[in-house]
Amino acid sequence: MYQCFLIMSLNAFTKAKRPAPFLRQVVPVKKTVSRDPRFDDLSGEYKPEIFEKTYRFINDIKQRERDVVQKKLKKPLMSNQKKEKLQFLLKRMENQERARKSREQQCEKELEFKRKQREMAGQGLKPFFLKKSGKKKLELAEKYSELKKSGKLENFLSKKRKRNAGKDRRKLPFQQK
Repeated sequence: MYQCFLIMSLNAFTKAKRPAPFLRQVVPVKKTVSRDPRFDDLSGEYKPEIFEKTYRFINDIKQRERDVVQKKLKKPLMSNQKKEKLQFLLKRMENQERARKSREQQCEKELEFKRKQREMAGQGLKPFFLKKSGKKKLELAEKYSELKKSGKLENFLSKKRKRNAGKDRRKLPFQQK
């Protein structure tokens, strides 16, 4: 019995059983700091015009991918589920392309406006800077003129009236019949 107690007490002092000291010296390990280039100053300032020029080749790749999807859609033997997925993908690609083109047009208009302001300042006139609301009004006026040229203005206005009428109906208090 005494031997058993002695063996157990010896086991308590082995390295595996001994608790770590409170203030132990640990070798410091350098922690790698990950950085996100979107928010880091080292990456420079984001300029959309330069970004578009640098990565213009991506638009060509996207165009080729769109052509591939269109060719796959024309193949006759295909399940409905796969066809729906490809149609959804194609529509998404077209929407992205349309949005990109509208952004480009918007940037072109802004650059043209800035050029005019510089010319006016060069002639000695006071430059005029548009507010966000002014830009929206100009955009809307241009949209209406384009719709009028294409003959879709009435259709657009009727849809807008219906949408606004629906919003107004929702705001009205509930009436029981």
